[in-house]
Amino acid sequence: MPEFGFALSSELHRPNELVEYAAYAEEVGFDYLTISDHYHPWISEQGESPFVWGTLGGVAQEIESIPVATGVTCPIMRIHPAIVAQAAATAAAMLPGEFSLGVGTGEALNEHVLGDHWPEHEVRLEMMEEAVAVIRKLWSGENVSHHGKHYDVENAKVFTLPDETPDIPVSAYGERAANTAAEIGDGLVSVGPQEDVAATYDDAGGEGPRYAQMTLSYADSEGEAVEAAYERWPNTALAGELSGILPTPKHFEQAVQMVEKEDIAEGSTVTDPDPDTHIENVQQFEEAGYSHVTLHQVAPDVEGVLDFYAEEVMPSF
Repeated sequence: MPEFGFALSSELHRPNELVEYAAYAEEVGFDYLTISDHYHPWISEQGESPFVWGTLGGVAQEIESIPVATGVTCPIMRIHPAIVAQAAATAAAMLPGEFSLGVGTGEALNEHVLGDHWPEHEVRLEMMEEAVAVIRKLWSGENVSHHGKHYDVENAKVFTLPDETPDIPVSAYGERAANTAAEIGDGLVSVGPQEDVAATYDDAGGEGPRYAQMTLSYADSEGEAVEAAYERWPNTALAGELSGILPTPKHFEQAVQMVEKEDIAEGSTVTDPDPDTHIENVQQFEEAGYSHVTLHQVAPDVEGVLDFYAEEVMPSF
């Protein structure tokens, strides 16, 4: 049976709203939460992008025991891994349930803001491996000095540590990243039911939960859902590597001019309000090897979709 999570979408909501949605998701029976870590939204219409570590402090005060994970943090450029280690340790110490630091190689949209060169994916994978090693060293509570290829840490010690060291699930969308996730991570993070990614992760000896995000636009009718996704989340229909290399919301707004409503209706975003459609989609995630299905609602009615899943979908599993 899969676990059901809800994605707190920092690109679509203000921080206090995210805190309220976190508490409501726990109240209606969701198993875990994730929260995105962005500097920018994809497009200006989305409108928000609060600092994840501040928002998590608010979430910690409103939930009782539900696990929370970042989905995902890029610890390689915008924030030095030594600072990520301290931020994540503080969040884990505050949150009443388990906290996991989901990590990935990021997108130029968020990581270019300090003016650093945006390296190719192979280099970013190498940076992420070293960053995760630095974070784990600092979570030991020991005094750490590290002088590596990409990062330097000098006489640093994280004093505020949680009772349990957080897991670090790793994001992957292809074979090489899936192998890296199996090597350095405590779980896999992906989007859509990408069976090949989960299989590669398993073949490489990966252990821990396998998270996959399912984007949906839930509304009273399919037409309303398509309209909402087209206005608020057209970037999901962009093909290829554009999502990783475009640097600003303005560039994404230019790119999504290629997207038509038909692309949304025929794409991966779930827009049909029929419970059977959602049940079938969750089953596809299960069959592809994912133990955790994270729902990402891009339409405005957040409480409505939480109620819908709690009453109409989750009982089937």
